[in-house]
Amino acid sequence: MSDNMRFTPSEIKVKKGETIRFAVKNAGQVKHEFSLGTKKELAEHYELMKKFPDMEHDEPNKVSLAPGKQGEVVWQFTKSGNVDFACLHPGHYEAGMKGLVKVTR
Repeated sequence: MSDNMRFTPSEIKVKKGETIRFAVKNAGQVKHEFSLGTKKELAEHYELMKKFPDMEHDEPNKVSLAPGKQGEVVWQFTKSGNVDFACLHPGHYEAGMKGLVKVTR
């Protein structure tokens, strides 16, 4: 994650049933998060983030990181299809800080 409001890589391909460890590093100077979910789940979480931008996360599909810090999310992909990820700090998603996990059979 970086302050140019991008994830690198922004697209990841995995196989159905795989467990992936996302090693996430905030290389920027502002707080960022990695939030994994459906578009609907991300939109709901974004509404909360707009009200509480400094909220801490303890969900298994999210990690919020201060500048220079790193963390991880471990997730098993049990269904094929697409799973979105994003930084939902206000303004970051709109600036393009999002990505996609493509889950194939």
